[in-house]
Amino acid sequence: VIKFFAQIYLQMSELTAIILAGGKGTRLRKAVSDRPKTMAKVINKPFIIYLLDQLINHKINSVIISTGYMANLIENEIGYEYKGLQIQYSQEYEPLGTAGALKLAAKIVMTNQCIVLNGDSYIEVDFKKLLLFHDKIKANITLVVKKVIDCSRFGTLEVDKKDSIIKFSEKRNTKNPGYINTGVYLVEKPILNKLSDKKPYSLEYEFLPSLIGNNLFAYQTIGEFIDIGIPESYERAGTFFNELEINRK
Repeated sequence: VIKFFAQIYLQMSELTAIILAGGKGTRLRKAVSDRPKTMAKVINKPFIIYLLDQLINHKINSVIISTGYMANLIENEIGYEYKGLQIQYSQEYEPLGTAGALKLAAKIVMTNQCIVLNGDSYIEVDFKKLLLFHDKIKANITLVVKKVIDCSRFGTLEVDKKDSIIKFSEKRNTKNPGYINTGVYLVEKPILNKLSDKKPYSLEYEFLPSLIGNNLFAYQTIGEFIDIGIPESYERAGTFFNELEINRK
């Protein structure tokens, strides 16, 4: 058992994380106008710090931050090392979309697998269990998904009994329950070679739907989730992280 868990921790340390942080955050501009949304302050520290701490807690030691809008501000404030976590940057100089940004960042990924995170959302999930699930079913990409009561702000997805993703649906502004993509993906490096050169190119609306039937799986979590993309959810972020901290004690 000890040998098994030591192997998992070794595998975690060999993962590269990519944080997609290049968006302009137009919808959040009313509340945060002087910085990219991943740098929006939550309890006196940038939102992205919570993501970096999550990576560190799971023994990941290398991250690429994919930047675009106000890239220099992110690089200047975060730097190239955080609590032992080694940080590189992949900067887009024109809008590439989430898939285009991932394709650019993939050029400096040196590991066989990478974990991709949206820079404006946080999901409470055990990365070790995600990795075990992903490896067991031999997935090309595994999405972390969560069932929510109100899907009106999000696109939804459907899975079969074997956790294979069979359909994506765009958001409908109706308050129905369903499974949402939480913005965390475990990806095999070779699959990134299938990313198109199209500009801009969307991960959520173009690339992922194109992989249906090609070992695209969903890992379901009951962990707490927040997306700070709009002022209303951003205002809840401080309470969200305070409650997470209380629940961990």
